[in-house]
Amino acid sequence: MARASIHGVELFYEVQGTGDPLVCIHGLQGDATNFAGLTEALGDRYRLLTFDQRCSGRSDKPDEPFGIRDLADDTAALMDTVGFQSAAVFGVSMGGMIAQELALRHPEKVRRLVLGCTTAGGPNAVAPPRETIDYVYTSEALSTEERVKRFVEACFTGPWLQAHPEIVDRMTEARRRLPLDPQALGRRREAVNGHDTWDRLPDLSQPTLVITGIPDQIIPEANSRLLVERIPGAELVELSPAGHLFWIERPQETADTLRRFLES
Repeated sequence: MARASIHGVELFYEVQGTGDPLVCIHGLQGDATNFAGLTEALGDRYRLLTFDQRCSGRSDKPDEPFGIRDLADDTAALMDTVGFQSAAVFGVSMGGMIAQELALRHPEKVRRLVLGCTTAGGPNAVAPPRETIDYVYTSEALSTEERVKRFVEACFTGPWLQAHPEIVDRMTEARRRLPLDPQALGRRREAVNGHDTWDRLPDLSQPTLVITGIPDQIIPEANSRLLVERIPGAELVELSPAGHLFWIERPQETADTLRRFLES
């Protein structure tokens, strides 16, 4: 566990495993702990950098506006801090938006690009129902139990939740340890709302894999298909059934898919 001052903001990060560098970028309400299972599955072959973005987890939460591009620049600077001259990058949801900007703004730092359950944003994106996003990502103060309940209902498939009821207690305890700051969450939502890489996606030159779960209630899977159409040579993998947090719901398939792509 370590902290680094990046663009005036203290970011929490961890580097685990041995081998080729792999950067994992979490989503809107997430933090570095979201990749715990992936770190265990891939740590024998990859040196994984996981971190809490600004206004997330254990990192600083300045009440200042920022955009996805700022978070991409934070990621590039953190990579320099830990000695990752370049790396494979796996971003999920909002993290996939950051990964797109990282690859566009700092192409020399991204060897291979994996975009999970994400979108190009802007007017061409396929939006989920507004009530779903407002229900899950509200900035209003909620109890830990209620926030987790809303989150898991939207991010996992019903049958999987029935088979794994322990995920609710596990995620509730994790959220108690790292409570969400409504003000910080609001700043992060502002960043997501300003994201739009549609016109620049054809400029991506890195080998790219796009992964989505089906059905995805948060970022509809149609967005992943649009990304593949826009990014030259991109490959699409659809995991079904799996919800928005497909790498938690289908951990073995996700790890196998990542290994195949990263080692091809």
